[in-house]
Amino acid sequence: MSTVFLGADHAGFLFKNALKDALHVFGYVIEDLGAHELVSDDDYPEYASKVAHAVMTHPGSKGVLLCGSAEGMCMAANKFEGIRAGVGFSKEAARLMRTDDDANIICIPTRIALVDDKVEIVKTFLETPFSGEERHKRRVGELDALDAGSLRAYGPIGPGAVSGMTSIL
Repeated sequence: MSTVFLGADHAGFLFKNALKDALHVFGYVIEDLGAHELVSDDDYPEYASKVAHAVMTHPGSKGVLLCGSAEGMCMAANKFEGIRAGVGFSKEAARLMRTDDDANIICIPTRIALVDDKVEIVKTFLETPFSGEERHKRRVGELDALDAGSLRAYGPIGPGAVSGMTSIL
């Protein structure tokens, strides 16, 4: 089983510790990248960058980031090449970000009421494989090209959008 990297700022700190215990029970290998103590004015980019870097350098691994809204963590994580992070507000969102987008980091909001249990959302994310369907592979490839800065989109996007993308000079 691949490693799951956890990171949380002050808003996600308490849930991170509970999540770590739950994931251990399910047999996951966990690496906690902080925060390791509750500091009420810490900044989420520090933890997002630690988890994103760990996922980048450990192929096949996954990351879980926790903060108040999950949005800032998600924005910070997505700054890293090869990272596809999404906000996990439900089990269905977690499932779709894996099957359709091959997401490798899920960001969980801790200050917002969610449809499903947070542990179940994370478990769904970790247990769901990428579908590998051609259309999803194509879209992930387009994301990777955008990530590398080699393509930019213009005009309508749809099936065959690669032909609707052009190199940046």
